[in-house]
Amino acid sequence: MPADQRRITRADIIDLTTYGKERAGRRKAIIPIKKLRRVEVGPHATFYFECYETMWQQVHEMLYIERGGEPQIDDELSAYNPLIPQKGEIVATLMFEIEDESQRGRVLRQLTNIEETAYLDIGGEKVKAGFESDVDRTAADGKTSSVHFLRFRLSSDQIARFNTLSVPVMLGFTHSNYGHLAIVPTATRQELAKDLG
Repeated sequence: MPADQRRITRADIIDLTTYGKERAGRRKAIIPIKKLRRVEVGPHATFYFECYETMWQQVHEMLYIERGGEPQIDDELSAYNPLIPQKGEIVATLMFEIEDESQRGRVLRQLTNIEETAYLDIGGEKVKAGFESDVDRTAADGKTSSVHFLRFRLSSDQIARFNTLSVPVMLGFTHSNYGHLAIVPTATRQELAKDLG
């Protein structure tokens, strides 16, 4: 899987028999990559920064589990290719992970439109997250979804500063009920620099 490849094509899909034989090893191999691309912000939010490798794995997992055959391939490519970052951007799946169902419902109702408040802070300059505008992730009662897809587009100057490790980089929210902030670790920044380059 080429690190600089920016989309998954049908040519990248391996047959499910082969994938089934390699599945355990591939799932184990992706763990350190996913770990580097994971940032927790506050008690409930986790940003999972996506890339070709994570999306290749996800597509194959969906095909393997659902067994939809040829017609499913195009659906999965349409769903997951947009989550592969293009040059100058990083893309994250934002998840609110709360095990207790009643607490989850209560917290998510307090986080109406939280996707609109996510930002990346690069040395004091805030880059607001782009989010899906064609899908409403907030229910009529104000309850937000536990999953959001966010995109941070950086200018060349912002990329240069992101890659300068002496410049602090943080992830956060300006939401009135979830004003949390977290430092992006150096190893994560170095990993995400591959997406931006």
